Order: sequence, then C-alpha cells, then structure tokens
Amino acid sequence: MYRRPMVWQRKTYDPKKRYGAKKPIRSFRDLEVYQKALDAAVVIAKDVYPLVSSNSSGDVALPEYPFRDNLLKLSLEIPRWIAEAHSLRFDFPAEGITMLERARVGSNRMIVYLEQVRSIYADDGHRAVIEETIKKYADNRVKMFRLSAAWKRWAGEKLS
Repeated sequence: MYRRPMVWQRKTYDPKKRYGAKKPIRSFRDLEVYQKALDAAVVIAKDVYPLVSSNSSGDVALPEYPFRDNLLKLSLEIPRWIAEAHSLRFDFPAEGITMLERARVGSNRMIVYLEQVRSIYADDGHRAVIEETIKKYADNRVKMFRLSAAWKRWAGEKLS
C-alpha cells in the first residue's frame, strides 16, 4: 500500500528502496553532511592520527611540517564549518554558503592529506580504513555541493 509522505517531509531516492521520506531538518545535527563529516573526523582521530603519530615505519619522519596537527585540526573543523554555515544561512545567506564552500574545500584538503598518509605510512591493514575515509570525504563533498545549490535557491526565494 502506498502511503503519501507528509507535506513537511522531503523525498529522497534510494535505488534499493524507491522513494522515502527524510526526517525534517531542525538543527545542523540533522544534516547528513554534518553527520558524515563528524563520523569521518572520529575515524581520523581514532585510527589515522595514531598511525601518523607513531611513525611505525621508522623510515619517514616529517618533523618540520605540521602534517599530523593539520590532519587532525582540519578533520575537526569541517563539521564545525557545516554547523556555522547552517546557522549563518538564515540571517546572512551569502556568508552561510561561503562557509559551506569552505567546508567543501576542507574536504578536498582532507582527501589530499589522506592520500599522503596512505602513500607514506599505511600498511595493508590501515589502507582499507584510509580508502573508506577518502570515499566518505569525496561523497560528502558532492552532498555539500548539492546542499549549497539548494541553499542558493532558498536564499533567492527569500530575497525575492
């Protein structure tokens, strides 16, 4: 039996489930891009950062380049930028969209950092975790692009 979704619910397409209703966005914590960025930051902090900190290979050391600190700091800043963008978009739509673009650029930088970690430090056991995290950031970057396009449409309607 087909149930029509409520008016306030957004539709989404999943090839496995057909159409379904998404939960309404009440705060930044409801944004899928925020949740995925936070999940990726947890993986970075728990799995990748200790790998780079321990330098288990022993042959490559980057003492002068603040690689480890940038890796952890940027992974934690991306969810914060998404949260700030969500708050800014109501009063200052252009600044909110700019903040979301900053989070997208941060995702690109995280992909570069993770590819460097994969090439320099990762063994076979960590390579799969790093590959999965790179895929999370790449997918999330596309979702942030679509979210910024939706926010631009919403801002255009509010200004008209």
